[in-house]
Amino acid sequence: MAVNEIINWGKSHKRKLFQIDGLGAVMSAVLLGIVLVNLESIFGIPKSALYILAALPCIFAIYDIYCYYRIEQNLELYLKAIAVANLLYCILSIGLAIYHRVSITILGWAYIIAEVIIICVLSYLELSVAIDR
Repeated sequence: MAVNEIINWGKSHKRKLFQIDGLGAVMSAVLLGIVLVNLESIFGIPKSALYILAALPCIFAIYDIYCYYRIEQNLELYLKAIAVANLLYCILSIGLAIYHRVSITILGWAYIIAEVIIICVLSYLELSVAIDR
């Protein structure tokens, strides 16, 4: 599927983007707040950083659920907001990884980088739909 086809799909399924974003947020929260915390020695990311990174997706998931079920108009504005929040979360993730670079293992870096790439792709889609390119 070409990028333009995905963007066109998103334009006709704006509400579904909140559902996708929310499911991703829940998955991030579980992975960071439960799985990686219990595997701190393998990933090298300190628990304090993991709990910070896990808390934000919980908030994002609540926002996404609210938007999916309650918002009827101006979905573009709400998509822009979650896209920007996601991008700020990526900056925080990279910043915390750099701050804890001495302890983070290759697997920890792989997780952070993979999550950032996925979130950036989703944010690009959300912004493309919201801005109506």
